[in-house]
Amino acid sequence: MLLKMIFPLAFSRVWTQLQFFILCGKTWEKLEGFADNLTSAADPKLTFPPKLVLVDFGDMNSMPDVIVETLECYGCVDVLILNSSLKVKAPVQSTSLKMDKLVMDNNYFGPITVAKGLLPSMMSRRTGHVILVNSIQGKLAMPFRATYAASKHAVQAFFDCLRAEVQEYGISVSTVNHTFIISPPPGEKTKKSIWSIFSKQKVMGITPAEAASEILKILNSKKREVVMAHSLPKMAIYARSLFPNVFFAVMAAGVNNAAGVNNIAALADSEEP
Repeated sequence: MLLKMIFPLAFSRVWTQLQFFILCGKTWEKLEGFADNLTSAADPKLTFPPKLVLVDFGDMNSMPDVIVETLECYGCVDVLILNSSLKVKAPVQSTSLKMDKLVMDNNYFGPITVAKGLLPSMMSRRTGHVILVNSIQGKLAMPFRATYAASKHAVQAFFDCLRAEVQEYGISVSTVNHTFIISPPPGEKTKKSIWSIFSKQKVMGITPAEAASEILKILNSKKREVVMAHSLPKMAIYARSLFPNVFFAVMAAGVNNAAGVNNIAALADSEEP
């Protein structure tokens, strides 16, 4: 089960490892198009056409029906991949409470509601694997991403707690914290600043294929946590823990730099399509 595709074509590699697949998303046309792409690229002797379920985390009242419909597809869910993400970039004082709630619904309340709804089935069968595809901002908060970072920290903490609670039932919980997904170069030159090093996609980002390959490995290894980032973002995570005052000073310097305001999104994950 996959919620909101960040790298749809690359996930065809994941689908070929599973015989039965449920695709979830908020737009029926996009779900059908993606399902057609998957079906045309797969061997019909090894896999079945995916089933489609509409999910809109902006309408939390619909979640009970979504859970029922999902379980009716095949009777159970063995692997749950949660990949919902909605980002907002703005100063704290410019972000409305309505936007705060919308981001939290998509990035936190939605994923945990789906997980809670499917857990009883996994627990009764004493098997299952939940994979949260999160952001590096679940580990490292960046300026001008306050609401987004808060939602990613919250969902990370939830699944960290869940991992310990369901281990006795034979259920594995994995989290993937990745930096941004590399997109085609926009062709625009950015000014050099303290944040310019974070703007180089080849240095900081990961490709869709790399993300899909890592999830394939997790499906087999059931590794609890993976941070998908190059050395600089990982160094920032350690600096936040070991040298917090230095880290905070660097963050403030980036905000005070006018060019840095535009380049500060370096460690964020991919934008919503």
